[in-house]
Amino acid sequence: MNTTVDRHVRIEPNILYFGTPVVLISTVNEDGTPNLAPMSSAFWLGWRGMLGLGAKAKTSQNLLRTGEAVLNLPSDALAPQVDRLALTTGSDPVSERKWQRGYRFVPDKFGRAGLTPVASETVAAPRVAECPVGMEVVVEKTHPIDEGGVLAFEVRVQRVWVHEEIRLKGTDDHIDPDAWRPLIMSFQKLYGLGPQVHPSTLASIPEHHYRSADLERARTV
Repeated sequence: MNTTVDRHVRIEPNILYFGTPVVLISTVNEDGTPNLAPMSSAFWLGWRGMLGLGAKAKTSQNLLRTGEAVLNLPSDALAPQVDRLALTTGSDPVSERKWQRGYRFVPDKFGRAGLTPVASETVAAPRVAECPVGMEVVVEKTHPIDEGGVLAFEVRVQRVWVHEEIRLKGTDDHIDPDAWRPLIMSFQKLYGLGPQVHPSTLASIPEHHYRSADLERARTV
C-alpha cells in the first residue's frame, strides 16, 4: 500500500522561470551599431538553440531583419554587468507597456554594462569579450507563439568560442563543467550554479555520440 503523502498545493504563478542560464544576445541595429540584450528563455539541442523573445523587442526585430546574432553566456561573476542592462531597451521610442514597467532607451548597451565588443567570424554582431562562452548563430526558422506576441527563434550555431579556463584540459572539444559557472535566472533573480550533487549515469555516454550534422556544416562556413 502506498502511504506517500501528496505535499503538492495548486498555485498559479505569473511566470514559470524555474531556472535557466542567462544569455546576452548581441545583434546589429539598422544603423550598424550593436544591441545587447539579456534573456533566459533559451535551450539547446545539438548545435541548435531555441530562443523565446517578445515579438516587439529590438532583439527580435534585429533577428528578423539580419537573421543572425551571437549568444553570449556570462559567468556568475558577471552578474553586476548583466544587471546594468535590466530595464533597458534598444527601441526608441519605448513602448507604453515597457515604459510603465520602468524600461528606458539606452543606445549603447555595451557601454552601459561595461562590457567589450569583439569581432565575430561568421556574423556581423560582436561577441562579448568578458563572457566565457560566445556562440555565433544564424536564424533557421521563426515560430509565432501566443498569437504572435512571442516569437521562438530556432537558431543554428556556426562558431563556439570559450575562455581557455573553462576548456577541459587536454581536449579541443569539451567544456569542463566544474570550471564553467553560468549565471542563472530563477524567477527574475540571479543565482550561481552550485557544485555537482551526484554522479551522473548519463555522463557515461561519450560526448562525441551527440555530434550533429550541424557541427560538420559549421566547418564549411
